Amino acid sequence: MATPLPPTPTLPVLETRSRVLRAVRDFFYGEGFVEVETPIRVQAPALETHIDAPPSGGAWLRTSPELHMKRLLAAGCPRIFQMGACFRERECGNRHNPEFTLLEWYRAQADYIDILRDTERLVQSVFAALGHAAAFPFQGQSISLAAPWPRLSVRDAFRAWAGWDPVTDWDADRFDEDLLARVEPALPRDRPCVLTDYPAPAAALARLKPGDARVAERWEVYIGGYEIANAYSELCDAAVQRARFEAAAQTRRQLGRAAYPLDEAFLSALGQGMPPCGGIALGVDRLVMLACGKTDIAEVRPFCQRPGGLW
Repeated sequence: MATPLPPTPTLPVLETRSRVLRAVRDFFYGEGFVEVETPIRVQAPALETHIDAPPSGGAWLRTSPELHMKRLLAAGCPRIFQMGACFRERECGNRHNPEFTLLEWYRAQADYIDILRDTERLVQSVFAALGHAAAFPFQGQSISLAAPWPRLSVRDAFRAWAGWDPVTDWDADRFDEDLLARVEPALPRDRPCVLTDYPAPAAALARLKPGDARVAERWEVYIGGYEIANAYSELCDAAVQRARFEAAAQTRRQLGRAAYPLDEAFLSALGQGMPPCGGIALGVDRLVMLACGKTDIAEVRPFCQRPGGLW
């Protein structure tokens, strides 16, 4: 029996995707950002415990443009954005594809709250360009985009729906399981919801909150039940970042995963001085899924992969 092909986006969906991409660029050009391009094939992927980079002939395909974009910040670029292909192994399903489109932007002299305000205005601007100025329909309900979006701390969310506090009793496996099974399904669906202030071990590249080293200045936003974006106040201390990378490499070895080399060029840029800054990664494919009312990434992205299948 032939392996079934994944769905193919229709022409109206591809036209909407094109309008979303154009609206994103229009927003950032209007805000004075510079669009940049950084390498897709890299010598040192960011060391994060559960993100795997596909190998590419002695190097790797990037999982994110983050480290190169931060080097540009350190070199004096105050506002930059990039939208392009990224790659992650073992991520394949209705909401994931091994190749996907990521939007990242970074601002000097900013923090994660500044980036949240950017995100609210960006999403509002994109949906306004599609004819949905105040709210948009998705899967039989109306989602209001009115700002400010509701915010909920991770510890409060876990106390309410998982029955424990991951800030005081960190357990990585339990955190991931309960986030997916208990917390995410309980989040409101009629408005975006921002989960803020993650436990420090769950934020490898983020700055810690002043006065509480157990918590990092990181947030994720959910819209219509989809995690759309991950942002934080960036860690600018080269010694601390090196120690975090080394700890992640050790954990990856213990788990039988590849331990990538440290990105010495990035660490050197941090050591020479990167300004206080905030940054974010936003999933473009999921944003298009919301705009088109779709629940399968293959319906908005041509030639998606399926486990064991064709693309």
